[in-house]
Amino acid sequence: MKLNVEVDMTPEEFRRAMGLPDVHLFQQELMQKIREQMEAGVDGYDPLSLFKPFITQGFDSLESYQKLMMQVLSNYSPMGTSNKRS
Repeated sequence: MKLNVEVDMTPEEFRRAMGLPDVHLFQQELMQKIREQMEAGVDGYDPLSLFKPFITQGFDSLESYQKLMMQVLSNYSPMGTSNKRS
């Protein structure tokens, strides 16, 4: 049996359905701080050091998500299920 499901939703609706946080305001605040530092000409300003904590956490989350998806896919793959029929 093959079953196809098509879901038509906006990215905002998908974010809410997946229970992901709304980071729009956070992104705006972060970009504003970066602009302020760039305009002020802060000596030794390094954008990478500003983003480093967020980049590291983002990759850790991405890795966890990939592992979760691989587990789900392996549970439903033909090799992961037995060929017994009742």
